[in-house]
Amino acid sequence: MNIENNPLLNKNNDKYNSIQFSKIKSDQFIPALEYGIDEASSIISDIVDSKSDPTFENTIVKFENGFDIIENVITIYYHYFASIADDSIRSLVSKISDMNTRFNNDIYLNNKLFNKIKSVYDNSNSFNLDSDDLRLLNETYESFIRSGSNLSADDKEKYRNITEELSQLSPQFSNNVLNATNEINEYWISNEKDLSGLPANSVEAAKLYAIDKKRPGEWCFTLDTNVGIIFKSCDNRNIRQDVYMKFGSKCNGGEHDNSSILKKISMLRDKKAKILGYDTHADYVLDRRMAKTKDNVYKLIDDLIKPSFKAAKEEYHSICDYAKNSENLSGIMPWDLQYYSEKLKKDKYDFDEECLRPYFKSENVIKGVFEVAKRLYGLTFNEAQKVDKFHEDVNIYEVNDLSGKYIGLLYEDIYPRSTKRGGAWMNQLKSQGMSKAGLQEPHVTFNCNLTKSTETKPALLSLSEVRTIFHEFGHCLHGLLTNVKYKSMGGMSVYWDFVELPSQIFENWLLEPEVLNIFAKHYETGELIPGDYIEKINELKTYMAGTYSLRQLQLCKIDMAWHDGYKDIENVEDYENLILDDCKIVKPVKGTSVSSSFSHIFSGGYSAGYYSYKWAELLEADAYEKFKETGIFNKETALSFKDNILSKGNTDHPMKLYVKFRGREPKVGALLRKSGLSD
Repeated sequence: MNIENNPLLNKNNDKYNSIQFSKIKSDQFIPALEYGIDEASSIISDIVDSKSDPTFENTIVKFENGFDIIENVITIYYHYFASIADDSIRSLVSKISDMNTRFNNDIYLNNKLFNKIKSVYDNSNSFNLDSDDLRLLNETYESFIRSGSNLSADDKEKYRNITEELSQLSPQFSNNVLNATNEINEYWISNEKDLSGLPANSVEAAKLYAIDKKRPGEWCFTLDTNVGIIFKSCDNRNIRQDVYMKFGSKCNGGEHDNSSILKKISMLRDKKAKILGYDTHADYVLDRRMAKTKDNVYKLIDDLIKPSFKAAKEEYHSICDYAKNSENLSGIMPWDLQYYSEKLKKDKYDFDEECLRPYFKSENVIKGVFEVAKRLYGLTFNEAQKVDKFHEDVNIYEVNDLSGKYIGLLYEDIYPRSTKRGGAWMNQLKSQGMSKAGLQEPHVTFNCNLTKSTETKPALLSLSEVRTIFHEFGHCLHGLLTNVKYKSMGGMSVYWDFVELPSQIFENWLLEPEVLNIFAKHYETGELIPGDYIEKINELKTYMAGTYSLRQLQLCKIDMAWHDGYKDIENVEDYENLILDDCKIVKPVKGTSVSSSFSHIFSGGYSAGYYSYKWAELLEADAYEKFKETGIFNKETALSFKDNILSKGNTDHPMKLYVKFRGREPKVGALLRKSGLSD
């Protein structure tokens, strides 16, 4: 196979060994993956056929470094699939997923290879291994066990068939969500009266977008960035209802129906778990989580859902009373909640969050997170020159410490486009640690879909959008500050219910007056954000906290219901309503369903793990109290968090790492206090 002209296979000659995005073509992914599979197969054959006794170096380390090309190709492909997914990229997803799954099965169901791995594992005391070596050995052995290596021949075949079918279903689910989202993403308004209540910058952006679409005199709102704005601000109730129904019914019936797909995913995951010796998929997943057991997850949900439900119910009645008294509206519907919640907030607190936008120019927010990272961890961010971008909107930064030592690359991609999936996420383009080619520094990217500049105004962000930047940047710090021996142990490879701690704790700095005074400056005058605005922001931290917490817990319940044993469900929507029957405040709307477009759990890695967000909230609230006790920029506390959490990756059990930082295990009290839900 000719590899000379394939940029996915050739090392870049720039000083970063960065990805050659401008040279990558969609038709190069399959040949590159085939080449990587051939190379890895040859390495596996060397391990299996070796006449030498299995050792840590000739078996475990060789296995660890045998998949560099495959990992690189798969990582870049799925980055493209999420960020610049034109038809040529999307058309490859099923084949690439299938190739990768089949090869993984060939590896992990290989008896001879497993016996070599097991030999090193059983004789680990015979080798001079340090703690990192032992962790890699244990994790490698465990990955084989969890991938079916210890099964009988018949069960291995069943396992192979199940995993290969699942590898096709998850991309189908994801593609349906993307297609359905794209179909409803452009929301057109032709009557100027219907713009009442919407913020001026959103209206202007919609007007300019309509002009680009050759429809002057109309307004086109892209829902990936404006759905929240419409629910909060649009005075036209029919529009709010229409948008709610479009989003709420996504993939619940129709051309892009996900009902049969998600039921099959749930069934196959349950079968796979049982073959591996677990009662349910949830048991299988939680065996590799901090929570460890379903009982612990359900206890977390129960501990939080009671105070959340109580507070949410009180908040709901307050909104109903307000709507009745102010506009004589009875029968509040889901599309009314955010709208009247915002009105009540403005009246009660005499504060409209839209007044914050002029102080949150996107470039200033980015400088702000950079400055916080500098004060905490001594990092600097300078624009990297002559580095390939995957899109013209992307900014790339070279990250160094204060001594000038190179740490890694950061790709910033925060604006929406039609080929980019919704939401926000961080991705590791290159993971830190040893590879076959030597030590690799991390390359990370954070991706959002935030308000974009117009011809007359720069990108002025909402408080929620600024929080999203802080969140994803916290993930980036985790990826950048990883300092491990083996790359499979670094960064985001930690237990799934630990991975949100670095992101969610970083959100706390946003609301600190000291931090807001660093970057929150008026985009025209340069004036610092007024002190009374900061006071209002912090006064409102717990506004509607019960409602927001209850919503997250409802999603946790949905996730666990689909994965704590398979049930032969006839109707997805009816089943979902049954799951939430004891914790619903607003009556469900016919035709809507969360499950049908719940990408996190059916195509995004959070199956039986959506509770992780609440688990991480518990961790970060407890951890941030230590920063508050010692000072939010206390060098000793920051160094301890860096050395015990951010840099360690999966080199030890996360609870041990947390205890090293905090001095004890986490307590739920800090989260209840932070949320205003404690008695």
